[in-house]
Amino acid sequence: MKQLFEFFPIILFFIAFKLYDIYIATAVVIVATILQVAFTWFKYRKVETMQWVTLGLILVMGGATIYLQDEQFIKWKLSIVEWLFGLAFLASQFFGEKPFIERIMSANITLPSPIWRRLNLMWALFFISVGFINLYVMYNFNTDDWVNFKTFGVPGLMVVFIVLQMLYLYKHMPDTEE
Repeated sequence: MKQLFEFFPIILFFIAFKLYDIYIATAVVIVATILQVAFTWFKYRKVETMQWVTLGLILVMGGATIYLQDEQFIKWKLSIVEWLFGLAFLASQFFGEKPFIERIMSANITLPSPIWRRLNLMWALFFISVGFINLYVMYNFNTDDWVNFKTFGVPGLMVVFIVLQMLYLYKHMPDTEE
């Protein structure tokens, strides 16, 4: 349910774009993201760092898109967010006791340290790559295609990556025979 809630602003952005234009859709995603963060705060009394970063970026890049009537700003936001995720995963390889992916998943799975580090590096490269793929799409396709990529292509890439990751993890999971 939480993952679905995370897609709430993106879905509203897509609908507003299809019904109106990129500028109305940008205003809608700004409001939806503010509401999403506010709801999270009131329900859990905590907002994750990346949610704050995403909100800040949507306010700045979305605001610039609307104020300057230039859709490039909102398109760049996706790459910046993906690169920040990638850098966070990459930095965790060198700082802290555990890589970021191990902190997220270690309660559910046990893996040797080298596998955690490799998996973490894969996530970092995935996010960084998606940021560059976004640049390719935004500069080589029209805005309608970019919105479709943002709404369906990025989540599709994530699903494919997770399936590949599961196949990779399966061969490194310890036997649980009793």
